[in-house]
This record gives sequence, C-alpha cells and structure tokens, in this order.
Amino acid sequence: MTEFKPINTQEEFNEAIRERLARETAKYSDYEDIKKKNGEYEQKISGFAEEKAGLEKMVAELTSKNKAYETNSVKMRTALEMGLPTELAERLAGDTEEDIKKDAKKLADLFKANAKPEPMANREENNGKNQTDAAFKEMLKNLK
Repeated sequence: MTEFKPINTQEEFNEAIRERLARETAKYSDYEDIKKKNGEYEQKISGFAEEKAGLEKMVAELTSKNKAYETNSVKMRTALEMGLPTELAERLAGDTEEDIKKDAKKLADLFKANAKPEPMANREENNGKNQTDAAFKEMLKNLK
C-alpha cells in the first residue's frame, strides 16, 4: 500500500481531484444540448396541447350538430308517422324519441278533435250547360 500523504496546499488539493472532476464533467458534457432539446420538446408539447384543445372544441361542435340533426330527423319521422304536417315537426318537444312521440300524439289528437268532416258527395249537378264553370268547380274540388 501507498503511504498516506497529507495535502497542505490548495494546489496539491486541486491536483489530487483534477482527474475525478474531469470524469464528472465528462458525464455532463452534453447538458446544454439536452437542455436545448428539452426546450424544443416543451414548445412542441405546448403546440400539441393547443391543437388538442382546438380538436376537442371541434369534436364538441360536431357532436352537438350531430345531436341536433338526429333530433330533427326523429321529429320529422314522428310527425310523418302521426300524420302531422311537416311544418309542425320542428314544434315537437322532447329530448328522447319517446318524449317526442308523446308530444306528437298529443298534437295529432288536437288536430283530429278540431277536424271538420268532409262532405260525403258533391251535390252540385253539372248538366253540361257551362263547361267553364264545371272546370273551375273541378279545379276547386281538387284544391281541397
């Protein structure tokens, strides 16, 4: 074994640890490169976070539009099934198909209750006297 030699000056101390400091410094020689790359990655991550927020907003908008289209489709289909005019389809209320059908049934019942019965037959006779009047009467009958 080597004999212990005490260190008395700063220069002797620096000489004794120089090799060890060089090894430790070599371990972290790429610190600045890693720091720079880390900054670039953080910028990319923040860019991705902004893009993600934009995409989430777009998904929310498209989801709400899709729900509105589905609801309108259910309302239109229900109105046609219940014999309601298509103009009244948007007036149907409800969030689920079952609620919309209940509202459409109530509205259809109101229309049926207020409906006037149509005449059984046309009692006006056309003996061929006036063809113009007969054509207008036929056209009027078709409009009803």
